[in-house]
Amino acid sequence: MGPALCLLSAACFGAMAIFGKLAYAAGVSPGALLLVRFALGAVLLGMLLLLRPGLRRDPMIPDRTAATRSTPVVLVTALGLGAVGYATQAGLYFSALELMDASLLSLVFYTYPLLVTLAAVLLGRDRLTPGRCAALVVASCGTLLVLLGTGEVTFHPLGTALAFGAAATYTVYILVADTVVHRLPPVILAALVMTGAALTMAVRALVTDGTDLGFGWQGWFWLACIAVVSTVLAMLTFFAGLRRTGPSTAAIMSTFEPVVTTALAALTLGEILSPVQWAGGLLVLSSVAVLQLRRKRPGQHGDVPRREQDRAGIPSPKQPVTVD
Repeated sequence: MGPALCLLSAACFGAMAIFGKLAYAAGVSPGALLLVRFALGAVLLGMLLLLRPGLRRDPMIPDRTAATRSTPVVLVTALGLGAVGYATQAGLYFSALELMDASLLSLVFYTYPLLVTLAAVLLGRDRLTPGRCAALVVASCGTLLVLLGTGEVTFHPLGTALAFGAAATYTVYILVADTVVHRLPPVILAALVMTGAALTMAVRALVTDGTDLGFGWQGWFWLACIAVVSTVLAMLTFFAGLRRTGPSTAAIMSTFEPVVTTALAALTLGEILSPVQWAGGLLVLSSVAVLQLRRKRPGQHGDVPRREQDRAGIPSPKQPVTVD
């Protein structure tokens, strides 16, 4: 389920570029897009929690440990993920998009799977196994082929710096999210992240004398698509996949996003995929198979991964249970 959830998240995020382009054509500004995206996402997640109280509980963590999970530090961290991490990454990304071609932006931004993998290994959260190395190389090469297959690109120094800044910020975001994703139910975590990001965008709108929301219904329709598909659904599936796979595997799976973007552009904008792009897409998908060839992680108890057992206090089957 973990890799499948990560792929679904990547597909939802990949659709955002198409929705965003259609929203821009309908008169939506980048500032309005970010503000409405995060605010509407926070409202939708809040309504979901009100209508479905069961989503406030974590089925993967025993009830006896749930009370120790949602500490004030965890809640503040979740809000900070949105207010600082996600808002900063989105701002850098869309600022870079105004200065450089989308293909080159994606090429620079998708260095983050490599950054996440290296950082996770250095922090001791993941092991640099041969399977994971092979999957990272295959996915990176596939992404390179997909993006370079779009044709010539124009290099822009400032845009490139902003794009790499977005990649570095997203790397930190994923690593920090990995520390709290096991301590909050996914819907609550996503709601807090969206609320934090919406607050940051609201403050930004006040400082910059407001954001124009006077566009037509077409603009609101595409913003609703971004909020529902490329924000709420994308974030929920990403957090659910992250907690099952770990940061490096989740980041590698996210390289499926530009493949989806390119394919949707071909379907909606009448573009034709080149043989190079087809080959790149197949390489990215094959990286999923490479990751699945890894030996199943030892120390699992039922459907709960070993890292979940350690944090939830569930004894391993190989460990004797002693009673004092």
